[in-house]
Amino acid sequence: MAVINFGGVEEEVVTRKEFNKTKAKAALKKETIAVIGYGVQAPAQALNLKDNGFNVIVGARSHDRAKKDGWKVGVDLFSIEEAAEKGSIILFLVSDAGQKQLWPKLKKYLTPGKALVFSHGFGLVYNDLTKINPPEDIDVLLVAPKGSGLNVRRNFLSGAGINSSFAVHQDATGNAEKRCMALGIGIGSGFLFPTTFEKEVTSDLTGERGILMGALCGVMEAQYDVLRKNGHSPSEAFNETVEELTQSLIRLVDENGMDWMYANCSVTAQRGALDWRPKFKKATLPVFKELYQSVKTGKEAARTLRMGSRKDYKEILEKELGTMAESEMWSAGREVRKLRPKGKAVDSKRGIGGRGINQG
Repeated sequence: MAVINFGGVEEEVVTRKEFNKTKAKAALKKETIAVIGYGVQAPAQALNLKDNGFNVIVGARSHDRAKKDGWKVGVDLFSIEEAAEKGSIILFLVSDAGQKQLWPKLKKYLTPGKALVFSHGFGLVYNDLTKINPPEDIDVLLVAPKGSGLNVRRNFLSGAGINSSFAVHQDATGNAEKRCMALGIGIGSGFLFPTTFEKEVTSDLTGERGILMGALCGVMEAQYDVLRKNGHSPSEAFNETVEELTQSLIRLVDENGMDWMYANCSVTAQRGALDWRPKFKKATLPVFKELYQSVKTGKEAARTLRMGSRKDYKEILEKELGTMAESEMWSAGREVRKLRPKGKAVDSKRGIGGRGINQG
């Protein structure tokens, strides 16, 4: 592993340079990777492994989507049971609630020497709720891409890859870590960083409910509402709340960091951001502490399984998502996106367009 200094803290990571695709394929040359499920993460990971030359099969309840992606029934597309029986590495990629339901059927195919691989620590960490307890004579691994299935595939096709965490929970074969790292490279990871199942699921659930989705959407809605109630038009409120963030500023943060973006904006924007940043941190820190404890104690996991197992969950979900989609803010957003001009990408370090940036 390579030793990298992250903000003064040294960590070991696995890069493509030291564990390349050739090495990964050699490590798994005798393996059959059975991807179980074909929902959110599975299509991207299965296709990436296949395109990278690994021996991959898919096991799914419905074959419709997989067939559209080029998988052939009886060749590399099977029922869940058939794929689990054929695979020496079982990549368990159904939903968290789905894992709980499927586990009794899958467990009997986990014969000695096989590997059970998760992309999320949920099922194993909250096994008091899921009842997932793997046998002791198999490897139990984690390879968790830090992005949606859509971006796992997009980044692979662009050659960029996406960062993933990895963990070995159980090494029955003596070859667990090598299997794990090879899978991580095989699905197209840019680099791999070590974790544990517990740390992965705790950080992941906190992130999804926090800054990645829950907090981001909540803060956007709050600002939009304040602007609208003070007489600003829907288009102006949306542009100042969402469009400028997603189409300009967050891209600069991605490319160069928040400090660089702060250093390259107007004094007005810079001063205001620096002054208000601690106020937002102080206001939200108690919420994040509450959120983390809710994740850590299993309350979030229990609610997820309880809701996800309801027969009417699809109807509940559609109603909640419909309320969001039909809100003025996201309705305005659909219209704003239609008006986006088409243009060529530019190097951000050669100058930044947009209000408030590089304007004195």
